[in-house]
Amino acid sequence: MTERTDSQGLHNLKNPGRKLPQRIGRGTGSGSGTTAGRGTKGQNSRAGGGVHPRFEGGHTPLFRRTPKLRGFKSRHPKAECINLDDVARHFKKGQSVKPADLVKHHLISAHAAKIKLLADGEMPFDVTVYVDLASVSAVNKIEKAGGKVIMPKPKPKVVKKAKPQ
Repeated sequence: MTERTDSQGLHNLKNPGRKLPQRIGRGTGSGSGTTAGRGTKGQNSRAGGGVHPRFEGGHTPLFRRTPKLRGFKSRHPKAECINLDDVARHFKKGQSVKPADLVKHHLISAHAAKIKLLADGEMPFDVTVYVDLASVSAVNKIEKAGGKVIMPKPKPKVVKKAKPQ
């Protein structure tokens, strides 16, 4: 068995995979001194100089050239509307009109969040209509014909009282 000398000990091992970063601007003898790889003069050679990443040399920037989508999309979906003449055309006297019936007759889509009844047209007979919203004139026309409009009661607004100090 051979003996190890001090220079071969584990405490003298070096990691060959790690390369030290180049030290820029440390004198002319280092190879990257004087101008430190920045060229001579100009905006980019100065400390704190240069342009921001979106700068395009004085052109109108991309974010200003692209068309913008105006407005916003509400997270509250709009109510699907039906008119009185639609109800009169598809339903008979004394019938109750529920959301499932409106979907069956293709007056609203199956995933309608809310249904609103509007007063376009006339109501010649009495029907009971179950909707979420209705215009005042639509309710008046149906009640005048002897029918009813049934809407869910609105939830009462909770008003928080201020805490006494």
